[in-house]
Amino acid sequence: MSTPRSVTPETAATLLRNGAARLIDVREPDEHARARIPGATNLPLARLGASAPEVPPGTRLLVHCRSGARTTANAERIQAWAGDCEVSMVEGGLEAWKRAGLPVTEDRGQPIELMRQVQIVAGSMVVAGVLLGVLVAPAFLALAGFVGAGLVFSGVSGTCGMASILRRMPWNNRGLPRAV
Repeated sequence: MSTPRSVTPETAATLLRNGAARLIDVREPDEHARARIPGATNLPLARLGASAPEVPPGTRLLVHCRSGARTTANAERIQAWAGDCEVSMVEGGLEAWKRAGLPVTEDRGQPIELMRQVQIVAGSMVVAGVLLGVLVAPAFLALAGFVGAGLVFSGVSGTCGMASILRRMPWNNRGLPRAV
């Protein structure tokens, strides 16, 4: 099994225009809903092992994420999932695609990505805890410690309680497009 090679966004666009490849977006559904390359199939990395690609063997697959980091870090896993299909990574992902002036469908009505929401809430809680601890009572510093402990637990366990709570918020349940 070979390691997937990279192609420029311009080369990827030409392959797609000519019908010579299929585009797979390995970002999470909330990321895909907010901004995506037209015609891309959303298949998050977490679901890659669940099924083989629904394409004929030998089909060329172009795989992208936001910046290229996820696809690069998971190149062997993506190739193993793809089996007999030729796989190429879109260099620089969606961000490079945009910089190249290629078409992107954006829906600013969709909520920002869940992990960005977690970062905003966690950061705000830490800042509030520190400010309240300095200006009101030192006991408020425990809030910053609690958030820090939660982040450590999330990193170690691979689960995030705050993400679970935010995922249930009304603004995050407006019918995201379904991933494959």
